[in-house]
Amino acid sequence: MSSFQGIDPVVLAIFLGALSLMPMLLVVCTAFLKIVIVLMITRNAIGVQQVPPGMAINGIALAATLFIMAPVGYEMAEIVKVSPLDLTSVGALQQTGMEAIKPDILTHLLENAMRMWPAQMAQEVQREDLILLAPAFVLSQLQAGFEIGFLIYIPFIVIDLIVSNLLLALGMQMVSPMTISLPLKLLLFVMVSGWSRLLDSLFLSYL
Repeated sequence: MSSFQGIDPVVLAIFLGALSLMPMLLVVCTAFLKIVIVLMITRNAIGVQQVPPGMAINGIALAATLFIMAPVGYEMAEIVKVSPLDLTSVGALQQTGMEAIKPDILTHLLENAMRMWPAQMAQEVQREDLILLAPAFVLSQLQAGFEIGFLIYIPFIVIDLIVSNLLLALGMQMVSPMTISLPLKLLLFVMVSGWSRLLDSLFLSYL
């Protein structure tokens, strides 16, 4: 306890509050959001609701996020070494984030800011400001995740439809289509090295 006697309680409270926000920042300000959405949609598309379990999905997404965000972390470390107190140096990091932002989403947020914010504040805001880049990045990652998930769903839906039609044509209405289609979808996913290809595609989407 003696090590905390010289610390301002207000500063300590702010520090602890900032630490509590770290998990949320990890989710919304990194590649984690898009990756975990794609992985969960893929699991649902295959039809196995609990394999891999949710904790494993989050762990895989976290590991992939650390791999993707490693250059950003390295750049942040270099900036801190050169100018630890220079807040204007975040411009280089903002440029890195803008590459993953859809321009139409950023434009839409800027237009909303012009309509909703006070006139003076709206006139001073720029497209490169962090207050616009953060929500634009979140929305871009969310939209990209569902777009990729939709494309992943298509071949599995085709398999379900083919199996259902075959069972109906054979007069086997009492047999659940999932009983036949699930092994076929698992076989297809394994044969094409689905998880490896999926993660590789996610990595390359940030080039």
